[in-house]
Amino acid sequence: MILRVAALPEGALAASAAFHGRELPRIVSALSETRDPITVVFAPADHTHSAWRMAAVQSLARSCAPRRVNAVASDDEDAVAAAVRYLADADGVTGQYLPLDGTGAGTVLFDER
Repeated sequence: MILRVAALPEGALAASAAFHGRELPRIVSALSETRDPITVVFAPADHTHSAWRMAAVQSLARSCAPRRVNAVASDDEDAVAAAVRYLADADGVTGQYLPLDGTGAGTVLFDER
């Protein structure tokens, strides 16, 4: 199941408050209605939002185990769809917050030693 988070304020503190007050009750309600894994989709945000988003997703995952809850952040629908497909089959992955980059990882560099 995919749950999209409505637009949140720009500032991290205000966004966290809006999420917990408005979106969290909706997500908790959805958790009570399904046994399917849930992927929460956030709009992209800067690094100041990462900690509260990760904490929220980890808390949700712990509270509803063994059901799986993960979150992604992206406005690229292809990237979101690919992540949802991956997470649907990744039985051991839960409580993760994954900011997505739909442009790809780029060249992989490694040390041949």
